[in-house]
Amino acid sequence: MRSASIHPNAVVDPGAHLAEGVEVGPGAVIGAGVEIGAGTTVGAGAQVYGPARIGRENRIYPMAAIGFDPQDLSYRGEEVRLEIGDRNTFREFTTIHRGTVKGGKLTRIGDDNLFMAYAHVAHDCQVGSRTIFANSATLAGHVDVHDDASISAFSAVHQFCRVGRHAYIGGFSVVTMDALPFVKTVGQKPACYGVNTIGLKRKGFEAEQVRRLETAYRILVRSRLNTVQALARIRDELPDDPNVEYLVGFVAEAKRGVHKSPPRGGGRGGGGEAG
Repeated sequence: MRSASIHPNAVVDPGAHLAEGVEVGPGAVIGAGVEIGAGTTVGAGAQVYGPARIGRENRIYPMAAIGFDPQDLSYRGEEVRLEIGDRNTFREFTTIHRGTVKGGKLTRIGDDNLFMAYAHVAHDCQVGSRTIFANSATLAGHVDVHDDASISAFSAVHQFCRVGRHAYIGGFSVVTMDALPFVKTVGQKPACYGVNTIGLKRKGFEAEQVRRLETAYRILVRSRLNTVQALARIRDELPDDPNVEYLVGFVAEAKRGVHKSPPRGGGRGGGGEAG
């Protein structure tokens, strides 16, 4: 801890381990069992509790609450953990909770994610890398968010749901089933507004990759085939495409079902394109 920069008004438990270059601001609290990697900054008034392992070069802004007990009535003080990767940003008043025994004892967050102010990740969630949580985006417990997904402001995801890779959840949405990868899902009674073509191209997808995803989406959502029939047709018409294979597997593995209803009137809007 000698190589860390700790403000005199911060409180750091002797049982915490701070690596080289960690900065802790005034009024911040670091609890026992917390490991923080090199170059991470903990802002004024932020609190980090453990057991938790936080990687390198994360930015924890003032008043964020990281690693607190799960908000679950079954929790009885068992040792449960939080793991956070590298280069994540947790803006003001973000809350991230540890896992529960019944959920595997672990909440995990990957690398290069952005959590805007008041975002919340509940117990036992698994969040991938390069995701974006806008202001007050909220995950209930046991939610899986795959890489490169975006969850817009004031949206909530029901427990045990999944959000697919490159999915875009529009603002004020209430997601009660799995959200399709690559697709814009929007609304308090969510509808799908097509593949997020502009967002995917901004992330480096080639035009042919986007075209094939659009074809798969049309078969799944607009062909009037049932889900099993639609997936079989997608496999036949679009073989050997990793993105399409991931989409098909995601739908096939859904336990709560997937949001795939088109909007009323067949609209193509739905909150714009996600970058």
